[in-house]
Amino acid sequence: MSSALAATVAYEDVWTPDWALDVRRVVSRDRRGTGDPTLRFAEDGVWRTTTTPDGPATVRLSGSVAALRVQAWGPGAEWAGRRVPRWLGAEDGLTGFDPAAHPLVARVHRATPWLRLGSTGRVWDALVPAVLEQKVTGIEAHRTWRELLRLAGDPPPGPAPAGMRMVPSPERVLAVTDWEWHRCGLDGARRRALRAVASVASRLEAAAHGSDGCAADCADLRRRLQSVPGIGVWTAAEVAQRAIGCPDSVSVGDYHLKNLVGWSLAGRKTDDAGMLELLDPWRGHRQRVVRLLEVGGSMPPKRGPRMAPTDYRRL
Repeated sequence: MSSALAATVAYEDVWTPDWALDVRRVVSRDRRGTGDPTLRFAEDGVWRTTTTPDGPATVRLSGSVAALRVQAWGPGAEWAGRRVPRWLGAEDGLTGFDPAAHPLVARVHRATPWLRLGSTGRVWDALVPAVLEQKVTGIEAHRTWRELLRLAGDPPPGPAPAGMRMVPSPERVLAVTDWEWHRCGLDGARRRALRAVASVASRLEAAAHGSDGCAADCADLRRRLQSVPGIGVWTAAEVAQRAIGCPDSVSVGDYHLKNLVGWSLAGRKTDDAGMLELLDPWRGHRQRVVRLLEVGGSMPPKRGPRMAPTDYRRL
């Protein structure tokens, strides 16, 4: 980074976590494909764009675990920069979690000391991609995410890598025309859901924090999200996991998750009810167990045809 660009940094700090942090593996949960315009792994660090209560921000994480350098640009630089430890899981707690309830969970837990549940503090940033991922393949959802940000996302502040974008504001989302949505590859159901959440985005954002600025109750946030037409159990859980780091929120209704849990913990496929039954010994930390299984669990053998992505731009 040139000295001219470095001089424009609005926030800078060095932080040392007290656990074996792996920055890229922790934040990769929020990465929507390798071409995600909001999260970039580059040679000079991890770059991320984010909305904040004060405006847009770009954050760069570099250096080592012993001295993680945090730099931020834009109107929201200080808010975002100070939030980095929470992003990476500094406020995550293991109280009440007993990995010994299953040998696989215990083994993976020992092997992943870096795994913490982070919280971005931004409902809108998690909600837009979650809506785009409803009932479609990951390939299709990631393509639509990239197309939407190219269409409606502004370039981020600061010296972000080329091609990075901000999540478009609710107002910008509401201004997207039907033919532009079609060009992005978004079908009618997800389009209506996205417009519905955009119309109440400010209230949902406020619901993520209590009057003291602390994270909201997970169940209350999910309930508020599910009161919006088009937002069901799965989408609400996905948002709660990322925005406030909810350790117990399970993505019921996920196409693959039930079989990951069933095969990893019991050696069999199962349904959502069976998945929740298998996860019940870790009530309060069920999402933590899911994350562990995503790292070290296994899926049943694939014998049938894969679900093919649908390109709605061609319909």
